[in-house]
Amino acid sequence: MSEWVEVGSLEQIPRLGSRIVQTGKGDIALFRTSRDEIFAVRDACPHKQGPLSQGIVHGNVVTCPLHSWEIDLSSGEALPPDEGCTNTFATRVEKGVVLINLASL
Repeated sequence: MSEWVEVGSLEQIPRLGSRIVQTGKGDIALFRTSRDEIFAVRDACPHKQGPLSQGIVHGNVVTCPLHSWEIDLSSGEALPPDEGCTNTFATRVEKGVVLINLASL
């Protein structure tokens, strides 16, 4: 069952930046790449639960601000040599509006 939720406009998320979506089961960080791709991950690094939303976006990767772990935004996987994973959520943009699928919460 899908549970698509509107979370705002594409323009509300800065390029190479993020925005937080608060849910009853934790915060989700939405990221916008330089190519206007949108990714959604749980706002917690798999290492020490650092706030990924405060990290630096480069390509399809965010670098955690606490210990510089790099997380692939499409899979949630830490890049080697680090290991671990954070939850990801499907996203889509329709007529400039960003939606995320919360079914996996």
